[in-house]
Amino acid sequence: MRTRRRWRPAVAAMAVTAAALTGLTTASAEPGPITDPAPEEIQSTLGLVLEEYAQFPKTEPIPAPTDRRLMRHARINGLGELPDGSGRKYVPDLNGPLYFVEDGEPRVYLDVAAEFAPEFFSGRGLGSGFGFAAFHPDFADNGTFYTVHTERPGNAGPPPDPTTYPPQTPTFLHSVVTEWVADDPAADVFSGTSREVLRLGFGGQIHAIQQIDFNPTARPGSADYGLLYLAVGDGGRGVGTGIPQDMGTPAGKILRIDPAGTDGPGGAYGIPPSNPFVGTPGALGEIYAVGMRDPHRFSWDKKDRRSDARMFLGHIGEHAIEAVYDVRSGDNFGWGDREGKYVFDPADRCNLFPLPENDADLGFTYPVAAYDHDPPPGWSCTSDSGYAISGGFVYRGDDLPALDGKYLFTDLVQGQVLFTKESQMRRGGPEAQIYEAALFDTDGTRKRMPDFTGDERADLRMGRDRSGDLYLIAKANGKIWKIVDTVYAPVPQEVPRSLEGNVVSFYDFEHPFQQDGAVEIDRGASRTYLNLINGGEDMRVADGAYPASNNSIQLKQVDPLAAGNDDWKAGVFNAAGVSTLSAFNGVDGITVMGWVRMTGQNPSPNTTTPDPDDLYNAVGLVGVLSGDSDGHGVRALLEIIQVDGELRLVALGRRIDGGASQTFAAHEDWRTLLPQDEWVHLAATFDYTTGKMALYRNGERVPGFYVADGDPWQVDGTGASATTPRGIKIGGSFPQDTQERNPCNCSMDTIELLDRVATPKEVAAQYHLMTR
Repeated sequence: MRTRRRWRPAVAAMAVTAAALTGLTTASAEPGPITDPAPEEIQSTLGLVLEEYAQFPKTEPIPAPTDRRLMRHARINGLGELPDGSGRKYVPDLNGPLYFVEDGEPRVYLDVAAEFAPEFFSGRGLGSGFGFAAFHPDFADNGTFYTVHTERPGNAGPPPDPTTYPPQTPTFLHSVVTEWVADDPAADVFSGTSREVLRLGFGGQIHAIQQIDFNPTARPGSADYGLLYLAVGDGGRGVGTGIPQDMGTPAGKILRIDPAGTDGPGGAYGIPPSNPFVGTPGALGEIYAVGMRDPHRFSWDKKDRRSDARMFLGHIGEHAIEAVYDVRSGDNFGWGDREGKYVFDPADRCNLFPLPENDADLGFTYPVAAYDHDPPPGWSCTSDSGYAISGGFVYRGDDLPALDGKYLFTDLVQGQVLFTKESQMRRGGPEAQIYEAALFDTDGTRKRMPDFTGDERADLRMGRDRSGDLYLIAKANGKIWKIVDTVYAPVPQEVPRSLEGNVVSFYDFEHPFQQDGAVEIDRGASRTYLNLINGGEDMRVADGAYPASNNSIQLKQVDPLAAGNDDWKAGVFNAAGVSTLSAFNGVDGITVMGWVRMTGQNPSPNTTTPDPDDLYNAVGLVGVLSGDSDGHGVRALLEIIQVDGELRLVALGRRIDGGASQTFAAHEDWRTLLPQDEWVHLAATFDYTTGKMALYRNGERVPGFYVADGDPWQVDGTGASATTPRGIKIGGSFPQDTQERNPCNCSMDTIELLDRVATPKEVAAQYHLMTR
């Protein structure tokens, strides 16, 4: 099975002056784009046990959004613990509430949306709203904490308030940092005072101020104690503008300020004298690091008392690279001249390029770890392909030794929990290998994050309490889970070893495409994404066919009384041929396998005739189309069809496009082979070089007979037509949504299409792998 996540090595960096930064875009790269910028991740045998910690109330963006990605149960996006010894956790919701959580019960401590109405804005942009909260390390004594939120009154334009520095123009919204001082730090509901600390204007609805936070490893009296870090994005304006490299603007930077100081603009905060660009002509003294697109989440790690603290940043990329940086004072991460450790050319946003020979002289700092995007074939290179890193934490807790020293983080869109080892994330050292952790509920059931959230887009982030325990936070259903245990999780063997190189398409219906839940990711070699037609994501059912499966799809005739194009089916079709299915071009043989469960009336009423008692003469299951198909003609098909006036389970194949088909029909009654409401594993094989076909049920051969006399395939020892199939169809006769015939009232699970004939032993092995 193909799973792609890749990482890159670290490169040593150096701080440079503001004057030197001006000319960094002039270096040219060697020709030729990088086609595979990072290695794949490894599926780990480490399993994380998740226990539900809290359920949050449903909240709504202001104003009402049109982007479905903002239509979440609750836009919770972080978790921390108050630095007062109370054990209370705090959780911000982008839609306004700041919650305190005790014993898993959330209560609103402060409604940021209400405090700043009507200016408060969270209805456009994935990071808009109440972005984050940071509690001063002396909160127990001084009651001081900070929030960041966005403003755009009435969605009509930015507020008239003056910004700390000149805004990007035209300005879309303001991002505002506010200081709050509680009258009683021990209270569970805020009362007190507030003041504005900093206000920045951004030209887009994305990449404003993300996280704000204090370094929890800093001790009283140290230079970093009480200093506030701000991860400031490029406002969505970093491509071709030079903004992230412009030292005179805060956009695309990490800032560090002293909120108790007064030597900053307007006396609202101070600028730490130890900041790297203090006194540099043309540079803002607040800048701690530079060259960022969307610095999403950062955290600190201190291994022991003798070691120095390390700051790790999860940085969301533009075209291909999601990166983790080891942040140090004065770093330049290169955006928009670099993405990860590659040259980014704004004139060619579809590719990344090798570094120039003089790159070491330019002072860029490169990731200590990175993975790349894996968009579906044909996906626009400038469109969101559904990957975004959310930085995490190095585990230093006491309860889970298997996690010690591991940096755990998430892909917030994919819903994956990833990790690498802190000891391998070295600047200038070898690349850190990335792993994906397996997830389990407390009953021991292995799941993917969409199984926990009930949504293909989990919107997954991480939190940490002061004991070092880690939490997973999902906007999709507004829940937080605590990682309470680790288990050994053997990597599942999904197909027999002998067949691994022949899996053209593999649909387990556990992997929806995050940008569209009506599309299923193909985990086979071809990566032919599958459309769930008419029913879309509603076709997904939380009911797997075998122990390791959690989900399947439901197919059905929607209206048995009227002709139309509303039946639930699945497939892909292209009249010019589906290029990703070229493995079936001239192929010697094909195997079609999958799980089927009959759930309703089969065959269905024939909606093409006026007779209400007339039924279709077939039930479409799974097939590969021929190279000249109109959606009906096939090269290899599993279905139920009338043979001599009697419905039978059949394998129906065609060797030559436009030629005659052959059918191998089961002797046994199809209703015995496919009992109502019972999962059955079916397989059919087609050998075009010999003309032989076979049917299998639950790993065993099904006796049958050939329907056509003679040699309808015109067998000559060669394979099928040297044409690329026009598609795949599942649950009906036409995969395009223009007509419908022979629907299947059934559920299906884990469909496999192979580019050779599986042997009887291999079919049996596939069945037993799934059912063991």
